[in-house]
Amino acid sequence: MGVIVESNVWEPNPALCLFFFISCCLSIYYLPNSTRSSAIFDHAPSSSFIRFQRSFLLLYSLSSVMEGLLAVFGEYDLAFHGISRDQMVISLCIGYATALFVGTFLGILSDLIGQRKVSLLFCLLHLFVAIWRRVTGHPSIWLASICLSLASTIFFFNFETWMVVEHDKLEQRQDSVNDMFWLMTFVESASFIGSQVVGNWLIGGHEKTSLLAPSSAVVIMALSALAYVSRGWKEDPKSILLKDYQTKFRTYILSDKRVWLLSWTQATIHFSIAVFWITWAPIIVADGREVLLGLVYPCVLGAKMLGSTAFSWFSSGPLSLRTEECLVYACIIMGFVTSVVAFDYQDVEILLMLFCIFHACVGLVLPSLARLRTM
Repeated sequence: MGVIVESNVWEPNPALCLFFFISCCLSIYYLPNSTRSSAIFDHAPSSSFIRFQRSFLLLYSLSSVMEGLLAVFGEYDLAFHGISRDQMVISLCIGYATALFVGTFLGILSDLIGQRKVSLLFCLLHLFVAIWRRVTGHPSIWLASICLSLASTIFFFNFETWMVVEHDKLEQRQDSVNDMFWLMTFVESASFIGSQVVGNWLIGGHEKTSLLAPSSAVVIMALSALAYVSRGWKEDPKSILLKDYQTKFRTYILSDKRVWLLSWTQATIHFSIAVFWITWAPIIVADGREVLLGLVYPCVLGAKMLGSTAFSWFSSGPLSLRTEECLVYACIIMGFVTSVVAFDYQDVEILLMLFCIFHACVGLVLPSLARLRTM
């Protein structure tokens, strides 16, 4: 008589995703009047302003989908082609080192030559890797890691800089800039979820024949972004000299202790986020548990979207707090959550709850840091 061993694969309750969706809609719908008056989905002070916001968010969402396809299917693609874990770690180290030593100077380059040209570089890097992957099937892991790390660095700072510069040019209020900060976090998370849906649909369960389909999608999106940036983005020529830039950099950056403190805070936040994304899957599947990780991913991003909508409530709404106070409270909660995860393996349901709390705080912290950078 045979013995049948049932495999119990855990998956999150679908009602959780529905909860985040409804909560985000309610949070946006009941935004304070002072915030809604300048939001993207309401009447803007000028037609040029609302046109810029919509076109910017469209381009930003397109770029986020390209970044999301890398985040979702990057390691899976490497494992499919027989890349070992040690080689993956080395490639990550090479990419992060490139972002540190080369990507740091891309911000200076963006200020000197303009955000438009650096955005073109972002699209070209994704286009280069995607075409190479499509033609050869599997490009050099080191070169791909370098190119995509530089693209991620550009994605992190260049779009935000462009948005702030355009708002200053159009002489808009600071409230409009603050709204765009949380909208960028919201759109980025939603685009990451969309990239997962697009990637799964393109692969369709036929890995050998369809694994290159996401690369084809990136090629199309990169070409579309290139066409928009090169033709639809009008930018005034830069007139600042390198010598003047160095003087201003020493005066406003190196000599300001607040900037150093903000930089340290930014570094610690991103370090904790990086540690989370490296360890979250091994933590959940510890002790041999079987979990559908593809369904956990949208839940934590949904929590991040909900946290981003809370930024307006704390910045200019009835729960108004100073940005520094929001950061203090959010960082304390994040530290407590990660300490619970680090010292005690919990049930999957509790781990998912803690991960969602962590990312809700991340969704609140990222726009808060962006607001302090502009200040």
